[in-house]
Amino acid sequence: MPSLITSSQNPKVRHAARLRDRRYRDRHNESLVEGYRELRLALDSRHPVSHVFYCPALFLGENNDALLDNARLAGARLIETTPAVFAKISYRDRPDGFIGVAGRIGGLLDDLDFDTQAPVLLVAESIEKPGNLGAMLRSADGAAVDAVIVCDRQTDINNPNVIRASVGTIFAMPVVEASTAATISFLKAHAISAVIATPAGETPFWSADYTLPTAIVVGSEQYGVSDAWLDAAGTAVSIPMQGAAESLNVATATSILLYETVRQRGFDAAGNEQPGL
Repeated sequence: MPSLITSSQNPKVRHAARLRDRRYRDRHNESLVEGYRELRLALDSRHPVSHVFYCPALFLGENNDALLDNARLAGARLIETTPAVFAKISYRDRPDGFIGVAGRIGGLLDDLDFDTQAPVLLVAESIEKPGNLGAMLRSADGAAVDAVIVCDRQTDINNPNVIRASVGTIFAMPVVEASTAATISFLKAHAISAVIATPAGETPFWSADYTLPTAIVVGSEQYGVSDAWLDAAGTAVSIPMQGAAESLNVATATSILLYETVRQRGFDAAGNEQPGL
């Protein structure tokens, strides 16, 4: 039976609350997953979830019992809390009554194994803002990329705000961390072409060939991709700007490039491949 916690000083509550700190997450190899949609995707993807804190007084939608049943069947311990205790753990302004304690997200380059001869990867180098990284992961999921490689990270992929901005899609695809040098070597070893987004790129983004095994490479919000990418063999592309700004937000630019891949590879609105397009 689920237990009820009424004290914010409960050790499990204090542990979960401390997982908002990056160093504490790293030490315990755990992350916080807050929100119905995010937790559902974590469970659907069979990501390990050890505990689920829930507060019925905060539920916003339906099917809450089904989510709790799925968590229980997945081996998670269910812990009911009062609103005051839930607020101790939550990092949202308007929580919906679900927080999971999950295993750490992220693997290694050597973990990647593709089921297709022409994979599509997203390489995100030195992204600083959790909201941007999460939005990029959401777009990557929507475009059905085969993996996301986070290079030379500046924000923790286990940051609860990354998970939130991804709406839980971070659990739906392989996400690995690596150095830029190791990633460049990996792409060369697997004959994956790099399409590198940079305002200085001389090739309009629609002129690159995305039908080959392709890695779309984007860089930090302030500085863009590093010189290592510009020196590497690849196609430097730009998105033409018609206004005063020199470039788009990195998450927006990523979405444009990913969906150019979808267009060139010939998929319909339902995601079905259309031969001959």
